[in-house]
Amino acid sequence: MRTTLDLNDALLAKAKVLAAQDRTTLTRLIEQGLALRLRADRSDAARPPRPPLPVFVGTGGLADAVADSLTNRALLDAADEGEGVR
Repeated sequence: MRTTLDLNDALLAKAKVLAAQDRTTLTRLIEQGLALRLRADRSDAARPPRPPLPVFVGTGGLADAVADSLTNRALLDAADEGEGVR
């Protein structure tokens, strides 16, 4: 079947070089890449689902010192105060 593809110029140039190095056609190279991608999608579907990540559902929220300013510095300072490092 013939079709038209709109490919990125740099990607197409690299693909042509690779096809020439492999002594194959650009069509065959694209077919191989598509087959690999489709095979990977099938193997992903066969994997067992990942267990859910634990999520804290408690109460409390942010410390007052952090609630006003959500900066990295505020978080680090609040963590230091909680550890008695300051």
